[in-house]
Amino acid sequence: VQLQASGGGLVQPGGSLRLSCAASGFTWDHHAIGWLRQVPGKEREGVSCMTSSGIALYYADAVKGRFAASRGNAKNTAYLQMNGLKPEDTALYYCARDRSRAHYSGIWDDYWGQGTLVTVSS
Repeated sequence: VQLQASGGGLVQPGGSLRLSCAASGFTWDHHAIGWLRQVPGKEREGVSCMTSSGIALYYADAVKGRFAASRGNAKNTAYLQMNGLKPEDTALYYCARDRSRAHYSGIWDDYWGQGTLVTVSS
């Protein structure tokens, strides 16, 4: 099982980035897919979660209205569109699969890629 996030980078406050997630090794339709982020010294936190068909299940309050998760046309791909980025969004971002198929459980299977670093700074 692999979930690889990519697309991070350095962006100015107010800017946008789109992260991509490429998944393999499991049946895509059997899990909700989410995005999490982590800053040094803090626990990983859930940012968003969607069903495998792209129906939104959860957004953290800190990103509501600014971030949007979606699935790609190609199966086993997901995206996180991040607009209105703030310095506090700076973190290592991961995509992951939820234990649940159709709900946001917040319990993530222990398959973590290297993540992709998002830095929001002027």
